[in-house]
Amino acid sequence: MAVSNKNKFKKKSSGPRVAALTIFFLIVIALAGYILFYSFKKTTHTQHKQPEQSQVAPVAPVIPKPETATPQSPIVTQPEYKEPDISLPSVPPSKKEKPVQRDGAPARLAIIIDDMGSSLSEARSLAEIGVPLTFSIIPGLRNDAAVVAYAASRQIETMVHIPMQSKGWPGRRLESNGLLVSMDDSELRERLANLIREIPGAVGANNHTGSEFTEHEDKMTIVLEVLKGKNLFFIDSVTTPHSTALKLSHHVGIKSARRNIFLDNEQERTYILGQLAQAVKLAKKTGSAIAICHPHPATISALAFALPALDRQGVTLVPASQLVR
Repeated sequence: MAVSNKNKFKKKSSGPRVAALTIFFLIVIALAGYILFYSFKKTTHTQHKQPEQSQVAPVAPVIPKPETATPQSPIVTQPEYKEPDISLPSVPPSKKEKPVQRDGAPARLAIIIDDMGSSLSEARSLAEIGVPLTFSIIPGLRNDAAVVAYAASRQIETMVHIPMQSKGWPGRRLESNGLLVSMDDSELRERLANLIREIPGAVGANNHTGSEFTEHEDKMTIVLEVLKGKNLFFIDSVTTPHSTALKLSHHVGIKSARRNIFLDNEQERTYILGQLAQAVKLAKKTGSAIAICHPHPATISALAFALPALDRQGVTLVPASQLVR
């Protein structure tokens, strides 16, 4: 049976169409696969990166430490009267004072501790050094009686530290029982007698401040007369270069002397030891010297360090009473 030309043409024309459709579908499938593969790869890559980020320890916020104030040195409460009247660290012997002929004897050094009476612990610390010292006690301080009794029990020489008017008064504090140049003779005598009564066993006295008072001959004459009547000597602390005390003491006829060196105008151990060395040098040169200091912690520490060795330097520590004349 013969095939018609029409059917023959249909068979020939359908082949290329099927091939084109097949290619088209393959391209679509390839594109879809590529898109799916790329999306999957990106997701996987991101998931692999996340664990790496989680392994990094979180950075803690920096919290500034609160500012801590520098701890201050313990403050040792000291009364206002601890301030020296004026700075006269060293007073060499006057030309009228002849050096003592020692004949090979050791030089003598007296150390007076001023401003005693506020603390019994200070007195104990000084006594523990184990050398002769002289305590000059201000009457009326809170522990004056206790210090007097303790000094007596340790056979430590005591003096009356007499508060006297300074050039800075009333701007500069003066104890309520202090001596003023405005006081008349009877008031001065009565007040001084009361001061002496408060320090039983004292063998002498020296002035506390007094840069104004000690320049007045009439007032100092009364003081020296009262002291002589009590059989007490006087040591001039020399808080002014114009003090009349030493000159008047010879006229009144009272045993006396004057301070040569202040040891602790500066509260620094090296300074104090340097001043002590100057006192030793002066004692060796003239035969004797009188030094004054105060019961500050730095002073007590320096004295405890240096004083026990002075005898090996040819210097003997003595009570102040041994250097008056």
